[in-house]
Formats: sequence, C-alpha cells, structure tokens
Amino acid sequence: MEQFLAGIAPRAYRFAESGLRQRDDALDAVQDAMMRMLGYRQRPPAEWTPLFWSILRRRIIDLQRRRIFRLRFMTDSTPSRDDDIAIDWADDGPGPAGSHENRETCLRIAAAVSALPRRQREAFTLRVLEELDVGDTALAMGCSEGSVKTHLSRARNTLRQQLESLSTRIER
Repeated sequence: MEQFLAGIAPRAYRFAESGLRQRDDALDAVQDAMMRMLGYRQRPPAEWTPLFWSILRRRIIDLQRRRIFRLRFMTDSTPSRDDDIAIDWADDGPGPAGSHENRETCLRIAAAVSALPRRQREAFTLRVLEELDVGDTALAMGCSEGSVKTHLSRARNTLRQQLESLSTRIER
C-alpha cells in the first residue's frame, strides 16, 4: 500500500491542485485521500487505483463546495448556478504590506477607544461594536436614552479628532 501511495502521490497532487487552485488545499486533499485509503488496505491491489481516485475526487468536490458556501455566506449573496462555474479563487486580499497596515489601523482604533472616558467607551462599544439599539444600550448602562446619545456623540467626535490627527502625523 505504501508503495502504491508513493507512486500515485505526484499525479494526485497535480490533479488536486488543478481542481482546487491552491497548493495547501491540494496537499490537504491528497493527504486526506491517502489516509482514507489506509482503511482499504485489505482490498485487492487491483481495486486501489480507482478507489483512490474516487476518494480524492470526492474530497476535492467537498472542498470546492465549502469554498462556494463560505463565499456565499461571507458575501451574503446568492449567485446563480452559472456563477458557481465562473468563480476564480485567486486571492484578492491585501498583500503583506496591506495586512500590516490593516493591523496597525486596528491597533490605533483600539487604543483610541480605550482612551475614551468610561461612559463614552461603553456607549460606543455597545451601540457601534455590539450593535445594540439605543433602548437596550440605555438599559445596559443604567441611564436614559438621551444620555446614551450624548455619550455616543461625544465618543464619535473624540475618536474622529484622535484618528484624524493620528493620520496627519503618519502622513508627514
């Protein structure tokens, strides 16, 4: 069985990579198929080849379906059946520099929110980050709805000023 798997591995990887278009996913699919094949070790060697390709093909289809589901879930849209075929799985995300910049921006925002006075921070966190309505926020904070609106307005103004001044210092 080990000799069979070693001989079929390069072709299986190329097959999986062409179907999944991502190296890591292809390696995972091939490894999963090989692990499942170990359960069929007792079968005659003549059955191993079609069995292995069947297992690998099903694993690739499962991974493709998961990607389509994640894409639909994350984009909150329902593409037609024709769109499923046209999906290109190239990574359109930010590169390393963009990821670093996004991380830095998140850290600056978190620091600015942490620097707010307690009541403003509570109002901002509950209304904006937790997406509670004004009434629920007022109940959680133990104050009136008008106070929530005042604290939130002040928090937004303070954050806007802090982040604008921070961005002008960074640009210099």
